[in-house]
Amino acid sequence: MKNSLTLITALTLFLATAVVVAQNTRFSDPDTVIKEEFWGNLYSEGGQSFFCDKEFSKKGFSLTEGYIYPLADIRNALSCGTTRQCEQDNRYRQIASDLHNMIPVGNRTELRRRNTRYDNIEASIEENDCGIRESGIFFEPPTRVKGDIARSMGYMVGTYGLPWLGPAQVFQGWNRADPPDDRELSRHKRIAEIQGNENPFITDPTRMERL
Repeated sequence: MKNSLTLITALTLFLATAVVVAQNTRFSDPDTVIKEEFWGNLYSEGGQSFFCDKEFSKKGFSLTEGYIYPLADIRNALSCGTTRQCEQDNRYRQIASDLHNMIPVGNRTELRRRNTRYDNIEASIEENDCGIRESGIFFEPPTRVKGDIARSMGYMVGTYGLPWLGPAQVFQGWNRADPPDDRELSRHKRIAEIQGNENPFITDPTRMERL
């Protein structure tokens, strides 16, 4: 009887956790995901741009899909070669199709953000009108999305084994200072429904401390 109860308990725990897939396994065609799932589903009714918080009703010429963990850095980490060569790599395609890493960004912001590294920048550097600080290759996002970035970065590092794009301690600090708010939680819920897996660093932000 005791063994039966132990088995039932173990099975219950397994079923409770089995519904959460560790990584994206549903999508592996980045172009289709961007068109049909990101813009066509997740943001089909509009939203706010990630860094500048500007409202939009649909994707326009001033908006693009951005990546918290840039695709160029993913290609470097995987050592899969050029963009065209990496597109033949199923692992790269799955990572590049992961909605947890995608955000709506203004084109100008995305251009400035390329080849930068996240970090805290001294307060003597003025923020721009979006609350962004930039200095050389370093990029400090607005305070209101620092936690969002930290938890997305934690997800990419913890889920796919990618290297940090900046000091881990910085992301852990951002995570503590900016816990998940209603907007982040609502977006996370929609992505989990569409893609079939959660970001465990949003459901349990304390996991960031254990990375």
